[in-house]
Amino acid sequence: MVDTMALLPSFIRPTRMTKRTARPAGRSPAGDEAVLDAPDDRLSPALVAAGRGEYGAAAGLLAATRAAAEWENRDRYVRRLTAFARSRPEWYEEWRAAAPDDPGVLVVGAQLAVDRAWPSPARAELLREVSPLITAAARADDRDPVPWRIALDHARGSRAGHRYFEELWEAAVRRAPHHYGCHVAALRYLATFGDGCHRACFDFADRAAQDAPAGSLVQALPARAAFGWLTDGRGPEVPRARLDAAADRAIELSGSFPAADPWPAEVRNKLLYVLLRLDRYDDARTQLRLIGPYATSFPWDRFSDDPLGHFLRLREHLEAAGPRPAPAGLLTAPAGRLGGGGGHVCADDH
Repeated sequence: MVDTMALLPSFIRPTRMTKRTARPAGRSPAGDEAVLDAPDDRLSPALVAAGRGEYGAAAGLLAATRAAAEWENRDRYVRRLTAFARSRPEWYEEWRAAAPDDPGVLVVGAQLAVDRAWPSPARAELLREVSPLITAAARADDRDPVPWRIALDHARGSRAGHRYFEELWEAAVRRAPHHYGCHVAALRYLATFGDGCHRACFDFADRAAQDAPAGSLVQALPARAAFGWLTDGRGPEVPRARLDAAADRAIELSGSFPAADPWPAEVRNKLLYVLLRLDRYDDARTQLRLIGPYATSFPWDRFSDDPLGHFLRLREHLEAAGPRPAPAGLLTAPAGRLGGGGGHVCADDH
């Protein structure tokens, strides 16, 4: 059994980040204006070019994030480009053939291999064969934490032991002490292998947020732990005050970003769910206005095969007058939908 409390002290490192200023929030747009997982202005041209079979824009985008050490952007773009490559791989294959040692193509290749192995019943065995690809991506740029985030996910999927995971974690935080993706990967590992899953998840998330700068995405980590507990339906009770404190941290973070901005959209969509489960309707409406048209698959794909439609139904409910409970099925998942990892949503959320 993993000693989860022993993991916590080394899971914190100091750094500094810049806080952005919020614009006033307006009313939500009409339903037909809502979009799911909308790319930002930098990613969109790369995806359009990839759709034409051209890799140059994607290569340039990832090279720019690496040169500027924009690790949060880099991680997000790697995930989105990889998701596109799973269904439209031609541009990626051409890129790999033309520039096999490009750090961008190596990190996308490592993420792609992990993603392809993840749904298989033989996940652990298949992931062990992926290790050399992650190593190559990490060696391509020793500063880059994104291969280490992939390695942390890989370790969870291959059921690696505590000592090996902690070595990966320490290597990751040396590169980017408050990288959100690495913190989420650690939270998932604790949820999967920890003793007393939710207590360990909250302890880790709270300590990380306390030590992170005000504008860091890590401030949203306790709300992610709250999401896991609220959707799990198992384990010991978490005090209401702790859930509210997690939501309050995420509310403060959300308010530091512009309204109707795709960058914090996933944080805000997750926070919207948490606030609804806590019956904080006024706060939920505020987040809805801040979300604007930017729905995200997470967390709504945990409850429906149509995450955009699910978001729109929730929005319609919230925009009606009065603090009414959400209709049945909008805040709970069908039986078995969140299963596969002992019911722990934060463990399964690859």
